[in-house]
Amino acid sequence: MNRRTAPHRDSDADTAGAPARSRRPRRLTARMKLTLTYALFVVVAGAFSLVVVYLAMRFVPNYPLGDVNPQAAAVATRPDILQALAKASGVTLLLLALIGLGGGWLIAGRVLRPLQDITSAARRAADGSLDHRIGLTGPRDEFTDLSDTFDDMLARLQRSFDAQQRFAANASHELRTPLAVSRTMLDVAVADPDGQNYRRLVSRLRETNQRGIDITDALLQLSALDHTPPTTEHLDLADTARAAVDAVREEARTRDITVSADTHPAPATGNDVLLRQLVLNLLHNAVRHNLPTGGSLSLTTGPDPARPGRALLTVTNTGPPLSGTVDRLTEPFLRGSGRLAEQDPTRRGHGLGLAIVSSIVRAHHADLNLTPNPGGGLTVRVSVPGAPQGGAPPSR
Repeated sequence: MNRRTAPHRDSDADTAGAPARSRRPRRLTARMKLTLTYALFVVVAGAFSLVVVYLAMRFVPNYPLGDVNPQAAAVATRPDILQALAKASGVTLLLLALIGLGGGWLIAGRVLRPLQDITSAARRAADGSLDHRIGLTGPRDEFTDLSDTFDDMLARLQRSFDAQQRFAANASHELRTPLAVSRTMLDVAVADPDGQNYRRLVSRLRETNQRGIDITDALLQLSALDHTPPTTEHLDLADTARAAVDAVREEARTRDITVSADTHPAPATGNDVLLRQLVLNLLHNAVRHNLPTGGSLSLTTGPDPARPGRALLTVTNTGPPLSGTVDRLTEPFLRGSGRLAEQDPTRRGHGLGLAIVSSIVRAHHADLNLTPNPGGGLTVRVSVPGAPQGGAPPSR
């Protein structure tokens, strides 16, 4: 029995893996359906007109007109006229059917031509090509709306896939670096076991291993934020910001960076732990990408003047001028100076800080705006949904 049923299962698997269009039964095309519909409409309209004429002709007098005027030639009677009309009607209906088929075929082809372009572009996209666009021209109608929507979808997919490819390449590089460093240190220790300072070696291995763990934890946090909605409550963003500022003051002091905070009440709706992580990431980014000495960092909170009912957090720092598009700073592993990390280990980050900030912003349905300062550095504004006055804390 197994030998009989195995080929059947293989056939089912092949059918399931085949494209959907190859599994559909072949029937009339849309062009043929429109052609037949158009021809049927023409024939029905013609038949209706002929029936009206035929019924009207039944009121013709049923006697030859030649009897009235003996000098005139004899005129056919009503049955003769109706018989001739029936023959003419049949020929006319046949001609209308041919004209309807021919005209309908040409008209349907012209109307459906944009749909063929859209289908061709969709098949190319299904094969993995996302760099083409339909670019349908002409006045706005259903087809141009569909074309523009499809082009926008292709553009978003291309940006998403490009970002995903960069993320995979950068993640592989970032995770490989600690492993490669650890292997190098171990190889050196194996080659010269007597000349090693094992206390220093273990310390360096621990530091390198911790860096790999931190990168992995950050990647897991990014994945969790993109798939798990956070629980929210009513809170004051000013309290969250003050706690984060206190946590980075010591690091800022060691780098000779002046920190100022102007926190006005900012009622918001969000997750306190995630919003505190958001502020911490912004402050760490502002401290580590600041001037070598004598830099400054400022934080403000309060109601969003541009969007009433929302809370606004602003973090501004000095630093080197930023070139290029600052919106790409939220991509994972992309740092202000490019792909390479800082040589100074105390200033080195994972390139995931602003990426996590962007994920937290999306999870809270907030808005994130990055603006390079004219003299260097960056200004970050986060607009968070506000908390209704006197409302009960939400949960989800």
